[in-house]
Amino acid sequence: MAEPFDAQQLIKDKRDGGTLTTEQISWLLDAYTRGVVAEEQMSAMNMAIFFRGLAGVELSAWTEAMINSGERMDFARLSRPTVDKHSTGGVGDKITLPLAPLVAACGAAVPQLSGRGLGHTGGTLDKLEAIPGWRAALTNAEMLDQLEEIGAVICAAGSGLAPADRKLYALRDVTGTVESIPLIASSIMSKKIAEGTSALVLDVKTGNGAFMADQARARELAEAMVGLGTAAGVRTVALLTRMDSPLGLTAGNGIEVEESVEVLAGGGPADVVELTLALAREMLAAAGISDIDPADALASGRAMDVWRKMIIAQGGDPDAPLPQPRETHRITADRDGYLSRLDALPIGIAAWRLGAGRARKEDPVQAAAGVRLHAKPGDRVTAGSPLLTLQTDDAELIPRAVDALSGSWAITDPAPTTEKLIIDRITARS
Repeated sequence: MAEPFDAQQLIKDKRDGGTLTTEQISWLLDAYTRGVVAEEQMSAMNMAIFFRGLAGVELSAWTEAMINSGERMDFARLSRPTVDKHSTGGVGDKITLPLAPLVAACGAAVPQLSGRGLGHTGGTLDKLEAIPGWRAALTNAEMLDQLEEIGAVICAAGSGLAPADRKLYALRDVTGTVESIPLIASSIMSKKIAEGTSALVLDVKTGNGAFMADQARARELAEAMVGLGTAAGVRTVALLTRMDSPLGLTAGNGIEVEESVEVLAGGGPADVVELTLALAREMLAAAGISDIDPADALASGRAMDVWRKMIIAQGGDPDAPLPQPRETHRITADRDGYLSRLDALPIGIAAWRLGAGRARKEDPVQAAAGVRLHAKPGDRVTAGSPLLTLQTDDAELIPRAVDALSGSWAITDPAPTTEKLIIDRITARS
């Protein structure tokens, strides 16, 4: 049977600033998933969208077509309201780990379908796999049972969710079109909407360690995603948060698990606690739970109880020691003063070069590799005091990690002014 549209003509239309119809977009993504539209044709379309953008109606149709390329999950049988969180990623961003059990401890169900790290941003699944025995792959039935019984699950997304997005994401990665805001927004939201949650809170990061470094573009992305979620019937809100310095005091896999457990135990770095509680309050409000303060669930140990149950349910041992590195290297302050700047991106690159991240999706990662911070911007330091500790299983990786850190911090007088972690809250336009 003849195809109803011609891919070459659609590419020309978009290249020349035209608006594609819903029917054209539905056919294009379906045909691409089926292999009828060639990779080079979709590459050309991605580039046309990169330069021409997508109008609101096009973006909605594009997202819907990606959702329709696969299955939709259904959490209707759960006795708890469902709410999810998505972060656009950053250095030291381990917030999902304490957040999911915390929100579950307050009465919601948190289906956190997560991914692996690529480049300088860490992957939630890589972090959790530092826990002996923990497994990321669950069936839909196992996920539903765990959500009903425990309230939280962090696992790998199944292959049935938005398969068109998987193909498109890989193509964008090799064709220089990753930064397109419509393509980013539709990629994230197609999976989140297909996942079937009733409410969604977005953590959109901006700064030198964020995927979207420019604040205006990060805001544009947040507004696009909130609009898509709201139009699909998902209660969606976004927090615009700062990612100029790493979150917390660790960037790696096992060491970020360690820090997350400290937060669940009532301690941990102030910025990690602040963002965890802010996102938890947004998630609970979106889920319709307004009478519980997540700070109480953290202080009482209820969130830690959920964490332990969640880890055990997925085969992990919450009491097992986390992997330790074979090699460490300490970097110290060269003068007295205040740490006025500690850039997130070089820290992330250093952790990656030490073995905490991967250059290709099939590469292995080291559970014990990463960077520990001994000071944060605004802290007083003295000459010779530790600033960073690099850790890895392979000493040969240390020199390139040290190179990545060159010029990444500044020590000055007087004390610097500190910026707010949470920049803004973005809701649907009325």
